[in-house]
Amino acid sequence: MFDLSYKVPIPNFFNPSQVQEIYRVPYQQRATEAKIYAQQNNLKPASEDKTRICLLLIDVQNTFCLPEFELFVGGKSGMGAIEDNIRLCEFIYGNLDLITEIIPTMDTHTAMQIFHPIFWVNNLGEYPEPATTISLEAVEKGEWKVNPDVAYSLTNGNYETLEKYAIHYVKKLSDEGKYPLIIWPYHSMLGGIGHALVSAVEEAVFFHNIARNTQTNFELKGNNPLTENYSVLRPEVLTNSTGKTIANKNSKLIQKLLDFDKVIITGQAKSHCVAWTVDDLLTEIQARDINLAQKIYLLEDCTSPVVIPEIIDFTTQADAAFQKFADAGMNIIKSTDEIS
Repeated sequence: MFDLSYKVPIPNFFNPSQVQEIYRVPYQQRATEAKIYAQQNNLKPASEDKTRICLLLIDVQNTFCLPEFELFVGGKSGMGAIEDNIRLCEFIYGNLDLITEIIPTMDTHTAMQIFHPIFWVNNLGEYPEPATTISLEAVEKGEWKVNPDVAYSLTNGNYETLEKYAIHYVKKLSDEGKYPLIIWPYHSMLGGIGHALVSAVEEAVFFHNIARNTQTNFELKGNNPLTENYSVLRPEVLTNSTGKTIANKNSKLIQKLLDFDKVIITGQAKSHCVAWTVDDLLTEIQARDINLAQKIYLLEDCTSPVVIPEIIDFTTQADAAFQKFADAGMNIIKSTDEIS
């Protein structure tokens, strides 16, 4: 077991008020400070850890975590992701001596993807507004159809194939009980500021990398134009209408996670990318050995559900998912709890 009450000190440069700001991390300065910090606090290289602990950070990116960006996760308080990331930074710094490896996932998109407005048009040639649900019925009735012009980039101009795939896709979501296809605003755009980690979290992750001599391992997800990818472990749809594989589950990461002694998971949003990632991990665990669930820890006070006031609130769904995970043997914790 390890006890989070015995924390190493939080570095002096950490300023909670900066968690909601974008700034350049002074890498060389932080690297120098991390080496000194490690010596002062007797931090050993991660390679010497007897208990190997992974911290899996789900999509802690500007696009989800800052109010001025596209999909800010405000949660119930309206400031959820900011409050979560203050606690997350404190958790990372306070447990530098315990965390063996940090794996941040990066939601990664380009403009022409099945959940972005440009992919769909109505009979007037208009794109759907963000938050529009593209239902199977709407597609079958022709209320929404694939934008013919995107076929040039996505299927070498084969519109018929793309059209068949779109119907297959929304039906597959419905048949498997997934969230319906929702049109999201353009977000987590590769090469853009929204794609980047929150600066304060990036700084904490980099500091850990240097202080413990352990590589931060980034995992990109969501760049397949033909499927959503809430979970880092598995795209929503894996095959096209003929059964041909278009995407694969992330078997390498699944095995990597299950090889750790303990895996701590948090990030944004609790109701979507966190919930689906943990659910996919639980599916893998149930297929192998349900006792493996006991090594999974869900850091609940560093994640928030999607809540859009007066429009939609996924709190109930998020809480139900976490209860399911707890019932399966996973540990629901707070950033100040003892983990045993």
